[in-house]
Amino acid sequence: MDLLLNDYFDASKVLVIAPLRVADDTWAREVEKWDHLKHLKISKVLGSATTRRKALKAEADIYVINRENVEWLVSEYGSEWPFDTVVIDELSSFKNHQSKRFRALRRVRPMMKRVIGLTGTPAPNGLIDLWPQIYLLDQGERLGKTITSYRDRYFVPGERDGYVVYKWKQKQESEQRIYEAISDIAVSMKAEDWLDLPERIDHTVHVKLNDKAKEQYKKLEKELLLPFQDADVVASTAAVLSNKLLQMASGAVYDEERGVKLIHDAKLDALEDIIEAANGKPVMVFYNFKHSLSRIQERFPKARILRKGKDGNEDIRTWNNDEIPILLLHPKSAGHGLNLQESSCQTVVWYDQIWSLEEDQQANARVHRQGQKHRIFIMRLVAEGTMDEEAVAALDRKASGQDALMVAVKARIEKLKKGA
Repeated sequence: MDLLLNDYFDASKVLVIAPLRVADDTWAREVEKWDHLKHLKISKVLGSATTRRKALKAEADIYVINRENVEWLVSEYGSEWPFDTVVIDELSSFKNHQSKRFRALRRVRPMMKRVIGLTGTPAPNGLIDLWPQIYLLDQGERLGKTITSYRDRYFVPGERDGYVVYKWKQKQESEQRIYEAISDIAVSMKAEDWLDLPERIDHTVHVKLNDKAKEQYKKLEKELLLPFQDADVVASTAAVLSNKLLQMASGAVYDEERGVKLIHDAKLDALEDIIEAANGKPVMVFYNFKHSLSRIQERFPKARILRKGKDGNEDIRTWNNDEIPILLLHPKSAGHGLNLQESSCQTVVWYDQIWSLEEDQQANARVHRQGQKHRIFIMRLVAEGTMDEEAVAALDRKASGQDALMVAVKARIEKLKKGA
């Protein structure tokens, strides 16, 4: 951006679109890190509408806005769109062609001279996700002007419910043809090829449930799954079923009144052992359920969550200064762009297991990234004989979340039917 603005005079007004916390913290902090970039002025287009309008009027080199406000920004300027250069940090967050943010940006795309997309996970659910992202780069020149033409050219319908297609299957040689089509505008770099990153060790911590917890899990699993033994399990019900089973595996589950039914403390005990073994070094813990968060906080009062806004920026600073012993993060809120690698943390724990390969990869990259000096251990707490095992196996196979989830739930139903 500095070269385009000040050396080549090939950009006049630059906009960066990023996840909220990244927009608020990371971009400005990165400028301060580098001597040759300290002269760049960044204006954060965040906060209330009044504050955002003031930030847009400020003299700056780069304007940074969170992706949730893209629709507002487009409506604010209309046909007077002023940004000739746009950087989309985490381009994969525009992978849904039906989302408001994609549609808004698509409207003003013809008024942009240059668009740059950054992402570590461009196709988390398969190449079907690529079309909207590439469209924002080239306005449909390479993969087609519409999602329909893209699907027709490279895919065939797979699983469906009536007219609704849940899964698209790639045609033979589609992958190679898609890569060839975008090769002139895509640069792919793996960190390990260019950076001397410390070793990352993935380890599954097998958590044994006591007989009472096993019995409770099996009973609840049967009550959940067997009503579906003679019916189709579609994506929505598969997600609900697996969600309940993963909650149980972590030790608690919401009942019909949103009360919490406790099942076991085995994962809390395992986490305590890991924290003790860290010998005072900070530990990062990913949770997926609110009851997991509250139970972890109850067991470990010194644990902190990453707050929102300026408080969150302060949390990032104190974490990187080793002032937070246990940091509790949700993969959705801490999965993109945060620099949390400057602490002495070497232990990352997944308390709850998830299906999303994209969230898993992005979350783990918060500490295993450029600037990390220590070997990193990624530890997954897996309750034996539960849906935890299916979720972790899916990630090991690098399967996309939705497909793996459907297969696992159906397989679980078949297993229970035979045992019933």
